[in-house]
Amino acid sequence: MRILMTGATGLIGRELGKALASRGDSLVCLVRDVSAARRRLPFPATCHAWDHTRAVPAQALHGVDAVVNLAGEPVADKRWTTAQKQLISDSRVLGTQQLVRAVLEHGHGVAAFVQGSAIGYYGERGDERLTASSAKGSGFAADFVKAWEDTLEPLATQRPRMRVPIVRTGVVLARDGGALGKMLPMFRLSLAGQLASGKQWMSWIHLEDIIGLFMHSLDAAPSGVLEGVAPQPATNRQFTKALCRSLGVIENVPLPRPAIAVMFGERADIVIGSTRVEPMATRASGFRFQFETIESALENLLAPLRGGVHLRVWEQWVATTEADLRPFLFGAANLKAWDPPRRFIDARASGFGALWEHTHDFIPMAGGTLLRDTVRYRLPARWLGALAGGGKVASDLERVFDRRARMIDERFKAS
Repeated sequence: MRILMTGATGLIGRELGKALASRGDSLVCLVRDVSAARRRLPFPATCHAWDHTRAVPAQALHGVDAVVNLAGEPVADKRWTTAQKQLISDSRVLGTQQLVRAVLEHGHGVAAFVQGSAIGYYGERGDERLTASSAKGSGFAADFVKAWEDTLEPLATQRPRMRVPIVRTGVVLARDGGALGKMLPMFRLSLAGQLASGKQWMSWIHLEDIIGLFMHSLDAAPSGVLEGVAPQPATNRQFTKALCRSLGVIENVPLPRPAIAVMFGERADIVIGSTRVEPMATRASGFRFQFETIESALENLLAPLRGGVHLRVWEQWVATTEADLRPFLFGAANLKAWDPPRRFIDARASGFGALWEHTHDFIPMAGGTLLRDTVRYRLPARWLGALAGGGKVASDLERVFDRRARMIDERFKAS
């Protein structure tokens, strides 16, 4: 299939695009910055510059079979000022209106329009069990999600044969990025604990499962709402205990509700709100989950980080072969392992608490190579080292790999 995607540089978009390209689909991505996207996307794509204030370029719809709409300003990254709330809403509502209009005018071959949405639709609901058919809640999040989903109505009336699955996604759990990525630094130092009473419900989903659900939505799911959440929601208390157990750290005292309100302002509603969603419609559609319990999901994600280990992955797709890339990259003075032509590992026995390991993987993909760098390291003095210099080490690594991505892009983009 030829698939048009928005939000491709986000947490879900990057992994979904990679999965689709790996199975042979071709991607067209609407992005804000074409040059930056070329470096950041771990899969090949034809990119068009676009944002929610502009019409979608007609040529972006040429030959497209399906659309995946994941675009939207991050909800939890900044305080909810009046301007930020307007941007959160407009980037979704106006952006989706533009995309729907373009599909109706230029996307004559589009057979499926998969819409990303959010369980913010339900608002604060305490212990109430919720599904796709449950009523809308109240509050800012519920209002903008309802308006967001309503923008799809022209597709139902003017293209009744088009499938339009709507995936209301919960808290996506991933080692790098998302809510869990923001929590980890404090938990690793045993400086965090449960939020408020810990009784509030958290509807979560493992990153691998939400990717699988979007692929299922593209291929087979019928029109209507699907719950992008795992079968067993967890209370914040259950989540916190499972997180600390998987990470091998000590849980700290609870953070009281008044402190959360001061720290997050109106955003506290999504931090300590209780939303208990169960995937009845998703399971009825034929989807099967890999991670059904919070314990299995967090064990999968966090076990590699026990003992103070840090792990980061950088990926970049390059339109050339491993043979061309290797001379540019290969020059490690401390070679631990070489498995030609797909992998080499360089390691140091000192300098980072006796652990520094950098694995380079060269993965053939779509006529080019997915270059994956996995860095595992442990800082000296464990928690004290992490507290004193962990942030600087992480930011330095980001700068190094960003600079290298730019160099690779300049060197090989002509290919």
